[in-house]
Amino acid sequence: MNPFELPLAVADRATRARAVARAREMRVRLPTFEEIADPVAHHLAAGAADPDQPDPANLLRVHWHNGPDRRAKSAVPGYLDLPEALTGVPARILVALGERFPMIGAHKVLAAYACLVVRLVTGLFDPTRQRAVWPSTGNYCRGGIAISRLMGCRGTAVLPEGMSRERFQWLERWVSDPADIVRTPGTESNVKEIYDACAALARDPANDIINQFSEFANYVAHRHCTGRALAKIAADAGRGKSLKLAAFVASTGSAGTLAAGDYLKETFGTKIVPVEPVECPTMLYNGYGAHNIQGIGDKHIPLIHNVMNSDVVVAVSDRATDYLNLLFNLPAGRDRLKACGVPTATVNALGSLGISSICNVLAAIKVARRLELGRGDAVVTVATDGAAMYESERTKVLKRDYPNGFDADAAAGAFARHLAGLEADHVRELDHRERRRIFNLGYYTWVEQQGVALADFDRRLDQGFWDGLARAVPAWNELITSFNRDAGFN
Repeated sequence: MNPFELPLAVADRATRARAVARAREMRVRLPTFEEIADPVAHHLAAGAADPDQPDPANLLRVHWHNGPDRRAKSAVPGYLDLPEALTGVPARILVALGERFPMIGAHKVLAAYACLVVRLVTGLFDPTRQRAVWPSTGNYCRGGIAISRLMGCRGTAVLPEGMSRERFQWLERWVSDPADIVRTPGTESNVKEIYDACAALARDPANDIINQFSEFANYVAHRHCTGRALAKIAADAGRGKSLKLAAFVASTGSAGTLAAGDYLKETFGTKIVPVEPVECPTMLYNGYGAHNIQGIGDKHIPLIHNVMNSDVVVAVSDRATDYLNLLFNLPAGRDRLKACGVPTATVNALGSLGISSICNVLAAIKVARRLELGRGDAVVTVATDGAAMYESERTKVLKRDYPNGFDADAAAGAFARHLAGLEADHVRELDHRERRRIFNLGYYTWVEQQGVALADFDRRLDQGFWDGLARAVPAWNELITSFNRDAGFN
């Protein structure tokens, strides 16, 4: 499927009919994008379904409004409001919690759903004959496997062999065939190797490569759904106060989540801040390298990244995220945080932050420092997943850097260096020339390597292109509603 040709009508009625039959058989009711954006108003309910099981009812939980138990809905999406005792800045740092999403405990399941549902309802994917291939560095491919299983089709995960052990353990429980876990060389920043593996799989026409880095449905879903969720969080945090939503911070990854920034900028004038690792500073310095902030910074610029709408670029070191992963989750670290005045409730909630989530928080602090934001300002960001996905990474860091254990002195050092002493370094405010430099970096991946037409590549310079993508939502909602009706859901 050409990513620039967004399907807005049924393309193959016979294929759609088979997809409808499979949905009827599996009792799959598909939520619309409007329902995902506001599940409370639309009364989405998954009943007694276990949020961690492959129950089709969990499709009705693929939204930001799940409560702490991940079963009930919440009028306001779950978030942390981090205090100055932790962040060291007077600005409010608001963190949306991705761990409340069903099945994978990460918000990437929303992107996976969006990319597959558009194919299903337009007859571009046949769940009875095709295999959905999900390339990623961990959470998106897990989301793809979960969505595939719920929709009654075969899914294949393609990810680097060096990702966290917990990711692979989850995949091993969810795939129907061990061959549906394809391990590629390297770690987080080795995305080219993922693309090469997908190119080999694509030689079989039964394999549909659903590449999050180039799937504009990923962009549309986050602009429409995640953008509105973050706006509700800011409104809740600002009740009774004058609070300006000054910046939205998100690590690059596929750049899908960054699309929420386009909604926030359009609505509130919010600055958009993409984040990458210091060890792989592609946007900042045209650089490259390996790192351990799993889920971000992949030595290339995603096709769905609206670079020309970005305002600031920030880089965070994986040493900081590694050490704060210990500080936030080990007893000595939590004791240190409490001794520094961080409320116990906040300390207990820090387990909701995985490695890339910690990265986003650190970037938000850097932005607040660089822009000199005050108490009337808020920086909103997302916690893609929680710490549960990285216990094995904590073990690695302890073995590497703290063989005698992470004690009170180690905790004090980590807090002093990576929180209290955090500086606004590796931060660049973007003018037009800088945006265009970053935009141009994408040429080598998408035009030279992946065969995107230059004219299509350059279309993305115009903000009208991105606004036009967002206008696909009403058509997709109608297609989903019609599909559900044909599958027996009125």
